[in-house]
Amino acid sequence: MFIGRKHELEILEETYAKEGFQMTVIYGRRRIGKSTLIAEFIKNKRASYYVASQNSLEINVQKWSKQFVNDISPELDGVAFDDLEKFFNFIGSLCGDEKIIVALDEIPYIAEADSSFVSRFQVAIDTIFTKKNIFLIICGSAVSFMEKEILSEKSPLFGRRSNQIFLKPFDYMTSALFTPHYTNEEKAIVYGVTGGVAKYLSLFDDSKSLDDNLINNFFKSSGYLYEEPFNLLTQEFRTINTYNSVIEVCANGANKVSEIADKAHISTATLNFILKNLMTVGIISRKLPITEDDSKKKITYEITDGIYRFWYTYVSSARPAIETDRGEIYYNRFVKDKLHLFMGKVFEEMCQHYTLVQGLDGKLNCFVTRTGSWWGIGHNRIPTDIDVVGIDEPEKKAILGECKFKNEVIDKGIYDDLMDRSGLINNRYKEVQYLFFSLSGYSKWMIENTDPSTVKLLTLDDLYK
Repeated sequence: MFIGRKHELEILEETYAKEGFQMTVIYGRRRIGKSTLIAEFIKNKRASYYVASQNSLEINVQKWSKQFVNDISPELDGVAFDDLEKFFNFIGSLCGDEKIIVALDEIPYIAEADSSFVSRFQVAIDTIFTKKNIFLIICGSAVSFMEKEILSEKSPLFGRRSNQIFLKPFDYMTSALFTPHYTNEEKAIVYGVTGGVAKYLSLFDDSKSLDDNLINNFFKSSGYLYEEPFNLLTQEFRTINTYNSVIEVCANGANKVSEIADKAHISTATLNFILKNLMTVGIISRKLPITEDDSKKKITYEITDGIYRFWYTYVSSARPAIETDRGEIYYNRFVKDKLHLFMGKVFEEMCQHYTLVQGLDGKLNCFVTRTGSWWGIGHNRIPTDIDVVGIDEPEKKAILGECKFKNEVIDKGIYDDLMDRSGLINNRYKEVQYLFFSLSGYSKWMIENTDPSTVKLLTLDDLYK
């Protein structure tokens, strides 16, 4: 069953409906669902879809041309090319008035096999394809390559595309569609450990318990997700030992450049290079308090990819147990009871997303234009933080929020803590509303003593409505 991607399909359909040559570039991290999106879009259309392989240019051209003939003119079965220009001319000769979709997936594999490929592709687009009713789709998983070699001004293909789609992970609402029979708490945990990546979500079978799914996917040596982070690193980077070390120390709590470099035993120059690459592929993100300018002193780095966050927090240390077929024992003893702790940061991000959407839809006390978190020095000169901050930049208003993914209700103490942080974020913003997000509900005091005009008491179920 195809899930989500309604907006992306609309973009492709609108582009397809236009007369003449069109070109869309689709890119995003591996396993995100690019191939599935293309396959869904080309259903019942005259289309050819080829996934490049890590072979020579000649072998790829042979396979590509055979696939094209099979898809577009099967009566010419047996026709194939090993010369790129002849193949491009052949495509042009078969294209008449009817729109034809030509989709090339994993273009980086061909470009890496022959450095002249992108330039030769550009010549074919300019001299052949632009004169035809062709919808060209170019797709790739190597995000840095796609941005530099396909989308940048220095690329030979620059200026040829009609549009581009950067495919991102699903949000928590769409992710929930993969496990409709789970409780909202279980859906949230599945989202947290997969990061909303389509392939990983599809591995969860909601006819089985959440524990069984986590054990089977992560804590067995045969599990699909057991080796996945290493496999992805190997596909993205030539040497992964240093990358692995940086992710490991970040998972253990290091979040500033000096601290990460010290614990990973590398120079800050090397670390900055690695962090840049890890941010490009979406594993790590650079964070600042939401109301701060670009201050180097307050910059932190966090693992924001869900599977990396979970894997390096719990699976990495479990490898000896998993390799001796005792992963289930390890999970039940050391992981199961810590899932709520792991979900703390994930829940914050879910609540920030909810606040943004509700604010944009006019359902809060101001028009929220961006959300994030804040950290700094509190009124008592002790370091503190605020889980959710929604900013209405035009009106200079703010919403503050507190999140608790715990098996205990939110009580007066937590309410007082948030009120004590009032006025910390920046005196430019007037605080107009306070949001509380609770997995387990609220105490009688909270229900009876908070003003609903300025305080909203929300549960996990509210996030899924």
